Amino acid sequence: MSEKNELVKNASFLMMATLISRVIGLLYRSPLGVVLGTVGLGYYGYANNVYVILLLISAYSIPMAVSKVVSERLALKQYRNAQKVFHGALLYAMIVGGVAALVAFFFGNYLLPVNQQQALLALRMLAPTIFFSAILGVMRGYFQAHSTMMPTSISQILEQIANAIVSILAAWLLIKKFAVDEETHAIYGAAGGAMGTGAGVLTGLAFMLIVYAANRKSIHKKIARDKHTQEESMVGVMKIIFLMVTPIIFNTFVYNASSYLDSKIFSDILNMKGIVAKVVSGQWGEYSNYYITLINIPLALSSATSSAMMPEIATRFIKNEYKEANEKINEGIQLTMFLCIPAAVGLAVLAFPITKVLFPSSGTLSGQLLLAGSITVIFSALSTITNGVLQAIGKARIPLRNSAISLVLNVIAVAVCSFAAPQMGVFSVLIASLVFAVAMCVLNAMSLKKYLGHKNDFVNGYGKPLAAAAGMGVVAWIVYYGLHLLVPIRIVCLGVSVILAALVYLILYVIVTKTTVEQMRRFPMGNYVVKVLRILKVFR
Repeated sequence: MSEKNELVKNASFLMMATLISRVIGLLYRSPLGVVLGTVGLGYYGYANNVYVILLLISAYSIPMAVSKVVSERLALKQYRNAQKVFHGALLYAMIVGGVAALVAFFFGNYLLPVNQQQALLALRMLAPTIFFSAILGVMRGYFQAHSTMMPTSISQILEQIANAIVSILAAWLLIKKFAVDEETHAIYGAAGGAMGTGAGVLTGLAFMLIVYAANRKSIHKKIARDKHTQEESMVGVMKIIFLMVTPIIFNTFVYNASSYLDSKIFSDILNMKGIVAKVVSGQWGEYSNYYITLINIPLALSSATSSAMMPEIATRFIKNEYKEANEKINEGIQLTMFLCIPAAVGLAVLAFPITKVLFPSSGTLSGQLLLAGSITVIFSALSTITNGVLQAIGKARIPLRNSAISLVLNVIAVAVCSFAAPQMGVFSVLIASLVFAVAMCVLNAMSLKKYLGHKNDFVNGYGKPLAAAAGMGVVAWIVYYGLHLLVPIRIVCLGVSVILAALVYLILYVIVTKTTVEQMRRFPMGNYVVKVLRILKVFR
């Protein structure tokens, strides 16, 4: 495959793996919800929010940072220095991951909302996972820097499979062994669900270590042939890692801290307003475990594109190839919008059927949240892509600033909505998340224009996919509700409407964008899509 197509190839690998792992995660949420109940899901969600924040500080951004720093040295054929960066990153990850794990275990009660302390056991179960996640992040970033997404892709799938199996099994066993009433049922169920996360991370890490061992000889052969005489010291490497990782960590922390702050502000204000804690926990359970799980599927695809873009854009930028860097940015945005815009439309149009089929135990709240919040997918996906680009060109402080501004707006929105209209419930959090995503998109777009002269191709990048997705949405709605009148079986109607809607979208997309066969082949599963469109006589 040509160098021009390398981004799409790597992004496609990671996208497909991410999609598979997210679907696995989606499918196990329903049985997990049945085992835990909505209150148990709420405790699990609160513990997970604290876990994610500590993970962001210690490990979440490490793959991006390692990928960028190592890929820069590989581009200059400095294999020995690249390996030294890898070793330094492992040491860094062990230190910060270990500290974060200890904080979660011993000080978790201070990080949870005052009226949700029942989530503490689940948080303590998650504490060791932070340490191992940091190491796993270094391994994934190292292989991404070598422009191979296959190890990361497979490890993600294995991680999610182990997570799904152990979460349900451990939750059921702990409930059976220790639960004596409704409250302890929720507490031990949430703790069991948290154990699954740790099992998943350990499985992914074991696979990455096997891959590294298999490639160790070829890696050391390159190091032996390295002719560069200037070898970086470990002190210098640690300084580079710290200076590179720290801004990205702060940026990712600020960018993702909104969920933790939303949960805390939302819970504390509604508690102050006299809303029963179990009602608050139940609403948060539906929001964090059903709504967020669904919208995270298309958002994970944008994250995969961002990860794949980082090494290529960093390489272009270090070589002063700004035109090529902008082309890569547009490729990444087009690829993401090709998937995320129809996903947002589909989630909105079929919100209630989707939640009822996937989460039978959920109430109408999940469907209402999905209908109202599906537009967030588009803005969040775009902000993820542009964040990755700014970090790739060495401007990590810019998305940090933009995230901080957006976070302030987010906090104001959730506080005002929760205080002024507590009857809105968790919809105040939904509004705040949309405010954050839109603000990030606007600020990042301004920054990219300033530093790279980048101009958004609104017509091809957004307008045409939106036009095709609108037609798709009409078809999906008519087919589902029309078929439901004849065959009132939700899963059958949903399956037929989704398949037909996907075909209609592909046909309309090709017509509207005038996409050629060769262009379509470069998209995820492009060869299969071309075969289908040829059967339908769209392509000759």
